[in-house]
Amino acid sequence: HVQLVESGGGSVQAGGSLRLSCVASGTNYERYSMAWFRQAPGEEREGVATIDTDGNTKYAASLSGRFVVSRDNAKMTLFLQMNGLKPEDTAMYYCAARFGIIGTLDSGKYNYWGQGTQVTVS
Repeated sequence: HVQLVESGGGSVQAGGSLRLSCVASGTNYERYSMAWFRQAPGEEREGVATIDTDGNTKYAASLSGRFVVSRDNAKMTLFLQMNGLKPEDTAMYYCAARFGIIGTLDSGKYNYWGQGTQVTVS
């Protein structure tokens, strides 16, 4: 089991940057594939980025290369560097974990979720 705690959200002007962090507690963190999801009010949760146990990454096509996901297994931390933020990026951002080597943007495949961190772009 893992527990996840996100931080780093906030309010930023369009074009700005934020770096989200997600600290995990538990064991065998390096054996979990990780992902970031987001959910805006009235919208369904959508996958943003995922990184598997080997460090391979996938991103939502809509991001156009603005976001970068990374992980530090020694610190049991997942990151999301967000650049060129747009108002449509406004949402609650969640990190998620699934035991296994394959990263995916399918939220139904993840067993563990953080409480979320709010990102607001104006």
